[in-house]
Amino acid sequence: MNKVDLSAYNNDHFRPGSIWKRAIWLVLSAVIFESSIFPFTGLKAGLLRAFGAKIGRGVVVKIKVSIKYPWFLEIGDHSWIGEGVWIDNLTLVSIGKNVCLSQGAMLLTGNHDYSSATFDLREAPITIEEGAWIGAKAIVCPGITVKSHAVLAVGSVATTHLDAYTVYAGNPAVAKRQRTIG
Repeated sequence: MNKVDLSAYNNDHFRPGSIWKRAIWLVLSAVIFESSIFPFTGLKAGLLRAFGAKIGRGVVVKIKVSIKYPWFLEIGDHSWIGEGVWIDNLTLVSIGKNVCLSQGAMLLTGNHDYSSATFDLREAPITIEEGAWIGAKAIVCPGITVKSHAVLAVGSVATTHLDAYTVYAGNPAVAKRQRTIG
């Protein structure tokens, strides 16, 4: 039986930006986004834009938010990023208009190949369409599309695509009911 050999790990294919750009972002992120002392959403949106993110009008970014690489981020108009959200975007994360990411939600675009002896890094984009709601402490896995107005309930894990206007719950998340909006 083969074994994992992490000494042979190599992710040279992954080039998320210059070392200087990443270093400057790391400092700004720690001071402004990941702290609880800087609640000013407008300035946060401006900084994200300055680092290459496509940010719509009226976007709300709460405190203690972690965004890996803003140049791989798109957020539509009037979307909310709640306290403690972690956007681990090694590749593109696209968030539509009027999307809510509740407290502690995680969007994970990377993973490792557990069947590889060298534990290779794999990345896949995430798309969250208009009006969707990702509940508190919920996780969206790499390569997932959350369709328009879908709901991922508190603490649930999306390992497959979520259909439009459907409420999902569990680990892995399964469809529970249709979402009706009055």
